[in-house]
Amino acid sequence: MTAPRKTTKELILEVSLRLFSENGYKPTSVRDIAKEVGITQSGLYNHFKGKDAILETLIGDLMSSAVVKIFENKSIDELAGSGKKVLRSIATTFKLISFDKRNEALFKLLMQELYKNSAIRDIYNEHFYQANVKKLSSIFFIMMQNETIKHTDPLFLAHEFFSPLFFYQMQVNLLKIDAKSNSSMVTLFEKHVDYFWDNNKVVKEETFLA
Repeated sequence: MTAPRKTTKELILEVSLRLFSENGYKPTSVRDIAKEVGITQSGLYNHFKGKDAILETLIGDLMSSAVVKIFENKSIDELAGSGKKVLRSIATTFKLISFDKRNEALFKLLMQELYKNSAIRDIYNEHFYQANVKKLSSIFFIMMQNETIKHTDPLFLAHEFFSPLFFYQMQVNLLKIDAKSNSSMVTLFEKHVDYFWDNNKVVKEETFLA
């Protein structure tokens, strides 16, 4: 069975991501993209207002990636009840994204543009980092009420959990760019979850019968 043919819009996004990642966003022109896709510039403008609109769509795709979807289709109470399992799912998703070529390219593009484009910073901060931190802090708050983890500031704790994952993901990508071994970094995702959970879980005192 042959794969469905990609639409022109999908091809524009695919080519743009490749050119942006390889050559940089600023040096890549609308003319370059249209030429690679095999359409005229006016044909490209039928789908996107310009290069900025293409970039925002690509970053939006990253924001709606697997990390964001971890929290979808499940209630906060259900996620909180899963305990360490939800943290393992988040860490595993970060690790898998590092080895997905499309997400790797998107992440590279995001890192390049965060310092240059205020619109991209807003999308990243509001819809990706802050949104996920707030959701995880709500999960931690319920875990605290249920005496699953120790009582502290849940928002601070959510930042403490997420921050190393971003660092590990960046390190994996940098090592891949330089064709260096990343095997030691890969194991840190799971180790982080174990260390974080062991240091924050509530240890129930055992009752011994005389």
